[in-house]
Amino acid sequence: MAARIVYGRHAVEAALRSDPARVSRVWVAEGRRDRALRAIAEAAAAAGIPLETVPRARLDRLVGDRHHQGVAARYRGPEPRGEGFLDALLTGLDGPAFLLALDGVEDPRNLGACLRTAEAAGVHAVVAPRDRAVGLTPGAVKAAAGAAERLPFVQVTNLARTLGRLAQDYGLRVVGAAADAPASLYEADLRGPLVLVLGAEGRGLRRLTRERCDQLVRIPMAGAAESLNVSVAAGILLYEAVRQRRG
Repeated sequence: MAARIVYGRHAVEAALRSDPARVSRVWVAEGRRDRALRAIAEAAAAAGIPLETVPRARLDRLVGDRHHQGVAARYRGPEPRGEGFLDALLTGLDGPAFLLALDGVEDPRNLGACLRTAEAAGVHAVVAPRDRAVGLTPGAVKAAAGAAERLPFVQVTNLARTLGRLAQDYGLRVVGAAADAPASLYEADLRGPLVLVLGAEGRGLRRLTRERCDQLVRIPMAGAAESLNVSVAAGILLYEAVRQRRG
């Protein structure tokens, strides 16, 4: 498991809280004395992890992003799971499967936000293609605010083929989001074994992905807006599914 730099208060706190054995060093910007960073420093000291106070400019260079909130850490994990993980997961579930698939999302902040929302909604795993899509970059881990450490993120070679296998082998219903879909989200049955599929902003779902969907649904839009950010759309779809599944 390769070490990488994670940054931002939530990402570093999550690593120290859930997996301190994989944190090898913490950096804090000079001049920062707020309560959150003091708590991080105390957690690092309690775990015996070296903590270094450095000029902010050095921290900027270290993470390659000025929006690091004054803290970063060297962390081994989490790593994306392979497709075989899905088989073990789905055969071991007690209740109906609930998955989120992201088709070609390239913005790390959007991926992180989707992971955070998916975990909150009770999703069992998030699935994405390995190529032409963002992975668990430091920016994605930061935006996930700890969810990347807890929610399995599965990268697959061919998303359309994986969706077809999930439907055939495990009985999951594949429901995709598309602005031109004839049915509203609120007309769809989202109970039972389910994988919700969202595409990237602008492009939406790719053709082969659309063809693997059992149903396409749209989020009703009022006013001049034509589309929503993928993480916002994920929240709307996931929580409609949660409402139906709990009901």
